[in-house]
Amino acid sequence: MATTALPSTIAGPAGIRIRASAAGAIGGIVAFAVSAIELAIADRKYGIFTGGFGQLHAADTLGERVAFIVAYILSQTALAALVWSALAALRSGRGAARVALDFAFLFGGTMLFALVARYQLHSYFSDAVDFALLKSLGGGSFKDALLFSKNELALGLAALAGLAGAWWVVARLARRWLPATPMARPRWRGALGLGALWLAALALVPRVSEDAGHALDRMVGWSLAETLAAAATDFDRDGYGVIGAPGDAQPFDPARHPLALDIPGDGIDQDGYGGDLELVPVPRPRPATLVSAGSPNLILVVFESTRGEAIGKRIDGRLVAPNLTALSRGGGAVVPSYSHAGFTTQSLKSIFAGDLAPARGAPSLFTELKRSGYAVSVFSGQPEDFGDISATVGMRASADRFVDAEALRDKRAFSFAAQGSLLVDENVLLEAFDSALGRPQAWAQPQFVYLNFQSPHFPYDHPGVERRFADPPIDRAAISAANRAAVERTYWNAVAHADAALGALIARLKALGQWDRTVLLVTGDHGEALFEDGFLGHGHVIDRRQYATFLAANRPLELTGPIVISDYRAIALDLLRGRTPAAQPITPFMHVGELDRPSTIGMAGTPFGIVTLRLDRGDVCFEAPARCLPYAQLTGERRRAADAVVARWGSERWARHAR
Repeated sequence: MATTALPSTIAGPAGIRIRASAAGAIGGIVAFAVSAIELAIADRKYGIFTGGFGQLHAADTLGERVAFIVAYILSQTALAALVWSALAALRSGRGAARVALDFAFLFGGTMLFALVARYQLHSYFSDAVDFALLKSLGGGSFKDALLFSKNELALGLAALAGLAGAWWVVARLARRWLPATPMARPRWRGALGLGALWLAALALVPRVSEDAGHALDRMVGWSLAETLAAAATDFDRDGYGVIGAPGDAQPFDPARHPLALDIPGDGIDQDGYGGDLELVPVPRPRPATLVSAGSPNLILVVFESTRGEAIGKRIDGRLVAPNLTALSRGGGAVVPSYSHAGFTTQSLKSIFAGDLAPARGAPSLFTELKRSGYAVSVFSGQPEDFGDISATVGMRASADRFVDAEALRDKRAFSFAAQGSLLVDENVLLEAFDSALGRPQAWAQPQFVYLNFQSPHFPYDHPGVERRFADPPIDRAAISAANRAAVERTYWNAVAHADAALGALIARLKALGQWDRTVLLVTGDHGEALFEDGFLGHGHVIDRRQYATFLAANRPLELTGPIVISDYRAIALDLLRGRTPAAQPITPFMHVGELDRPSTIGMAGTPFGIVTLRLDRGDVCFEAPARCLPYAQLTGERRRAADAVVARWGSERWARHAR
């Protein structure tokens, strides 16, 4: 049968001549350019090759980088080939040049929009923040994330509409200048072969190199394919696929899957750890408690991201936090005190409501003291509506004065600051305090005052911070593991700045004659890692650096054993009522991620110190002596310690489902 060869050159009415091979080259250039932009932004934003704030996994060794680059090139090539083949099949009658045009807008434009939208949303939470932290930094709610970033999303949608409009205009012009000369039908074999290799890489790369796998998760095309592959291999429709992390070891049993709620006493181990669940005691939040008239004032000060070692810490022979140290020596202190989740939003809810994961409307210090006749004031260097903090604990609804970083946006420390990274200097908060409570008559009724000092948060420096231990402080762009010593000095310099504000607050209380009539509690919301193990930030690894902080008071604190921040509400109420505080005799429980879907769970106060279980890969780590082992290999005391963590996690979940 005779055939007619397709022309290799397409001629337009204005003399434009475009070869089909050149059109393919244009598609390749577009794919290469988009990929180069994504890599540059991802490394700048997340430090995928160098590490950074909130970045637990970095492809920073030769093997990890090779695995990442090979897999990334494969994924981008396969994605581009599949899109090109689909467009060629749909648009074959319009010519190679028109296909190239459509590809440039659809693949190039859409990918660029996805990059901008995704990274803009993440920058809303914190610059250089790890993608895996997004939900936690948003208080565990993507709804909150979307609400807080509505302006950025509106701009993104406008940009997408503009892109679609530009595509339409260019396509109309192309009808005049680029003829609809037929082109060869696409050969799907190559594109589908690349797609199959990509699917294999999705399953294999995370097993070969965990760090490379996590770095790839930050790539738009890879993460989309992984999500689709996990859904496609979720054969029993329980929400977990064979591909993805964590993978489903029981792909045809919907009752058994990673993170399943283990049913106690049914003889089945639904989650694959610890055998059939046997419930153990869990702390119970104190019922709503009122304080009698004539009780002391309560002032609660939270230092952001401040480690427990701040009390008594010395640099160059000088105390970093002399006011905090003097407070603890004159009153009392508990070190360590553990955060449950390692993030601000969840930690503040636990502090005020006295519960691991309080529900909205649960009793809190704000609602109880308001009902007890206290005036309530909030002076915070962060936005307290962020992550649903205020609504959960009744903060704004109870406050007579509510001054936070949202109200003080014009005084923020960083001009670029989006909602989740607003920071207002402590001295500005003290000015607001003076304006509201700087006169003796303002203290005619008992006061509950909450202050939040943000300086110790990344990037650990801003205009107005005095150079006490870092001269100069490290520049934000230079923060890296290679400059760890300078990062540490800058961090402790920020803690010293917050401590100076604490000293100024104490001086004000004494000048107002309120010091002896006030219970002052000072704490951190969680700790901070400073590249000791290659990690900068908090909330990703359950250890003393990231999860341990302190509680200091101007009253005696005769508490034994480690406590958690959810003990604070009961401690504060006891001190206000003239009673000796007593922590619940149950070991601190901690988790990474949401309680029902954590990646890691752990407990402190065990015979091995802190014991953690990585639920996404089955590794158990012991603090003392330091060692990590696969759960399946554990025996004896180590196995019992790991199973105790699993039992506590299951019991905490059941306690919340029962409420």
